[in-house]
Amino acid sequence: MTTALKIDFVSDVSCPWCAIGLAALEQALARIADEATAELHFQPFELNPQMPPGGQDITEHLTEKYGSTPAQQADAREAIRRRGAELGFIFNEAGRDRIYNTFDAHRLLHWAGLPSTRPAGLQPALKRALFRAYFGQGESPESHQLLLRLVGELGLDEARAGEILASDEYAAEVRARERLYTDAGIHSVPAVIVNERYLISGGQPVEVFEQSLRQILRGE
Repeated sequence: MTTALKIDFVSDVSCPWCAIGLAALEQALARIADEATAELHFQPFELNPQMPPGGQDITEHLTEKYGSTPAQQADAREAIRRRGAELGFIFNEAGRDRIYNTFDAHRLLHWAGLPSTRPAGLQPALKRALFRAYFGQGESPESHQLLLRLVGELGLDEARAGEILASDEYAAEVRARERLYTDAGIHSVPAVIVNERYLISGGQPVEVFEQSLRQILRGE
């Protein structure tokens, strides 16, 4: 008999370590498939909630936010690219040109995760598609054109998604979820919360996720 796990993956579409963390987590879950099944729920977190339309040059942004130099940023990009390649996630070698606001992407992810949304169960696929579009192809996650294209490619209701993007629908729900996790002490992502009790922080290696999940299974 397998144990059912509920996993809340708190992350941002513009976070490279979140893309790495998701790939590693999913590989760890495959390793323990004989012991557990997992239901993944993607929860919103915005690294740059005040980012204006059109975004900001990535080098300028990282220098302002972290005080890093272009050389340090290049080293970090290469480390991220290597980690991604090990997991089968391909980062664009040229890196990202800009950082963007991701709030609308989170609204659509929230909608895709609702039990009433059909086809059901496509929230993880939409999350992966957003990561690939931004980090792999350098497309803007604030672009409604991109968001609608991805929704349509996955078989979700593109017209309904357009209605959501043209309104404030699900804005309050997304902000409430963001507050829920920041109030709980989560200020960096990815944050992986298992069964609403156990926290695994960061884009960990597959082996670390696997070991942590096995420990949780023994505890459960």
